[in-house]
Amino acid sequence: MAPAGFTVAAVSFALFRGLHRGLELAPTPRLADPQDRWMWRNICASLVHSLLSGAGALLWMSQYSHLVTDFSHSCPPRTAALVSLSIGYFLADGVDLLWNQPLGRSWHLLCHHALAVGCLGLAVLPGSCLSISVVPLLLEVNSACLHFRTLLLLAGLRSALLCRLASWATLATLLVFRLLPLGWMSLQLLWHHPHFPLSFNVLWGVGLLSITIMSVKLLTDLVGSGPWAPASPTKKEARSTWERGRDDYARPSHREDASSKRQD
Repeated sequence: MAPAGFTVAAVSFALFRGLHRGLELAPTPRLADPQDRWMWRNICASLVHSLLSGAGALLWMSQYSHLVTDFSHSCPPRTAALVSLSIGYFLADGVDLLWNQPLGRSWHLLCHHALAVGCLGLAVLPGSCLSISVVPLLLEVNSACLHFRTLLLLAGLRSALLCRLASWATLATLLVFRLLPLGWMSLQLLWHHPHFPLSFNVLWGVGLLSITIMSVKLLTDLVGSGPWAPASPTKKEARSTWERGRDDYARPSHREDASSKRQD
């Protein structure tokens, strides 16, 4: 990783770890389970990252979208800073997961974070194709909607108008800011693979395939658990949402039977 990118990643890591600690002092909804309270704080931090990265990616695209397919020109310095911001967040969230969750329940998120850090870190290396690495950050627009919806579920507001609007926004952004960018990136990687290093092709190919499969599953789960579906236990659904994955892998759970016992 270039020195500038390393510095931004380190600062981002420190800030998000500070945010995790600071949220411990913030009020939360009336959640009896300590794990639910921690999950609320963790998702709040993830929402902050999604808002920053998603807005940054949209702003970058509005100014430099022509660089995404022009691999012969270097990117502006702010590109590395934008990508490195997410690297620091994923590292900080990984520490938070290791500190607060059993490995058996968080290994899939840790694997996702490791893959994200590897892909983004490789893109920030000098001589790598950095511009195309901004495209996956567009997925954070959808992740922000997912996180906000999950917080509403935790607060027991599944039937509220705001939650219904959040569900519709999640579905719309999933199609526009998740599935479309993933399809476009997959085609670019296939058509222009000679422009990328072999390590980039392999790592990003595995990452795109994994995220695409999970995003399609996310779409089916969301359709089955949105406001148009029968009501289900809100906190249980929110917990399952977190356990199935957040950020790029976040997805609402299937409807659960109200009489089933929650397993911790």
